[in-house]
Amino acid sequence: MAAVLAAGGVVATSPAAQAASPYERGPAPTNAILEAGRGPFAISSTNVSSLVIGFGGGVIYYPTTTSEGTFGAVAISPGYTASWSSLDWLGPRIASHGFVVIGIDTNSRFDQPASRGRQLLAALDYLTERSSVRGRIDADRLAVAGHSMGGGGSLEAAESRPSLQAAVPLAPWNLSKNWSDVRVPTLIVGGEYDTVASVSSHSEPFYNSIPASAEKAYLELNAEGHFFPNSVNTPTAKQMVAWLKRFVDDDTRYDPFLCPGPSGLAIEEYRNTCPH
Repeated sequence: MAAVLAAGGVVATSPAAQAASPYERGPAPTNAILEAGRGPFAISSTNVSSLVIGFGGGVIYYPTTTSEGTFGAVAISPGYTASWSSLDWLGPRIASHGFVVIGIDTNSRFDQPASRGRQLLAALDYLTERSSVRGRIDADRLAVAGHSMGGGGSLEAAESRPSLQAAVPLAPWNLSKNWSDVRVPTLIVGGEYDTVASVSSHSEPFYNSIPASAEKAYLELNAEGHFFPNSVNTPTAKQMVAWLKRFVDDDTRYDPFLCPGPSGLAIEEYRNTCPH
């Protein structure tokens, strides 16, 4: 992988013989673009009724243009007792980089990870089959994410639907520690000081159990607790967008952000199955 430093940050260069992914959306990435509050796409949103079948409703965020083609889609679940509003900064942030995002409310705020996983998949099915924005979505390029039990749910969804292109559990919680059947590229983000889903008993065992052949990464945030996704967190958003762009959009311009990956005062540790 060749890379050059540009004024705005890291930019990947593609060898002339290497064809660009047909799913590349937006300009070449830089640190400045990924660390900004919004990406290059203007977005809009629409609400989903709580009466919808399979999950508890939510909000869809989507790019307002389709001039570059259709987009991949991401379903995101909140954690135990929480609503989508606890994570809602992530919706427009990710969508503005060229994704359709559905942030869901769950059928019950007390739903366990397995149920949240099923609801994430139901939300993706709703997005691609019945939603008002289904024409903007490439139904073959889908991903899941979530916080806490929602993060554990994203692992459940990835295990049960291996056709997914990416999963991003944030401070994930799950009683199951073995995810050796996961074949979906998975980025796990944990907080060093998490006392609800400690990285030593959740994020790290989850990461270690996923086979390297699936592509995986583990980002541990320095001095962060369990609730780091509940407010704007730039290291999380930056890595999450880069992961989704690389594996949902097959956009190798994002390789330098994954391998060797992030560093700095905000990062306690980063592991990855480099090279891709």
